[in-house]
Amino acid sequence: MADGVAPDRNLALELVRVTEAAALGCGRWIGRGDKEAADQAAVDGMRAMLDSISMSGVVVIGEGEKDEAPMLYNGEEIGNGQPPEVDVAVDPLEGTRLTSVGQPNAIAVIALAERGTMFFPGAAVYMDKLVGGAEVADALDLDVSPAENVERAAEAKGVRPSEIAVVILDRERNQPTIDGVREAGAKVNLITDGDVAPAIAAARAGTGVDLMMGIGGTPEGVIAAAAVKCLGGVVLGRLWPRNDDERRQLVDAGYDPDRIVTTDDLVGGDNVFVAATGVTDGALLRGVRYTRGGAVTDSIVMRSRSGTVRRVEAQHALDKLERFSGRQYR
Repeated sequence: MADGVAPDRNLALELVRVTEAAALGCGRWIGRGDKEAADQAAVDGMRAMLDSISMSGVVVIGEGEKDEAPMLYNGEEIGNGQPPEVDVAVDPLEGTRLTSVGQPNAIAVIALAERGTMFFPGAAVYMDKLVGGAEVADALDLDVSPAENVERAAEAKGVRPSEIAVVILDRERNQPTIDGVREAGAKVNLITDGDVAPAIAAARAGTGVDLMMGIGGTPEGVIAAAAVKCLGGVVLGRLWPRNDDERRQLVDAGYDPDRIVTTDDLVGGDNVFVAATGVTDGALLRGVRYTRGGAVTDSIVMRSRSGTVRRVEAQHALDKLERFSGRQYR
């Protein structure tokens, strides 16, 4: 303790129970072809646990508007109402389709920041994003070509461009980015869904991912920025209106679609907390593993103020959890 003052709470250590509950809730739906049921199970598990967290939270990034999402909707108040007051970004199951078909990189994730500091995307469904770790943070620029960003990252890391691995969402809108990265000689890892886990992997050393590029979801960009802020990396983004009407809506609401937004623009708070639990195996986390009578989860827990990143492997006795919570996990 400094000057006799006890450290304040690391909310991320409490939030990991929330993401574990979501992952365990949807884990039984892995590979069963029902993404709606998997998503609902994750939402139910996360929502039930959130009420036990001592915070006064408002969902900024959630499952959608209230009429579209009965739980964890944008604007919903969560927690037990006690301080601190926080903005909350949640994705109970980032990678619903990945879970339904048993593919990698599905996670349950939640992020908190001081009230009023998280970017609300409004009508902006998509954002052009560029994500990297601390080593390359000062070298990247969204205004230069994908090939040049690969070259800059390689120089910053002291490697050849051919040793740089870039994750890109496999969409037609990203084909110019894919072509540019390949032109630079870098390795392209195409993903079908779910770019939060790859974005975190790009900012974290030892994952085999150096950069994430391309147009993906704006809400996912905010969640990724919270995690990257804890890791010391960088997120650069530019809103990507799908048509003239969406651009007009953004401009009328005060957004500048041509402006580059940074990590601090997306999450402005100095005390950010993030927890994520793997649902299926991926570059960042291992998925839920079932044992006889139990399950094992793999989570990452981060706090920006201290820069501490923890890996949490938890063993769960499902029979006890079911009696304790009244929920089914098998």
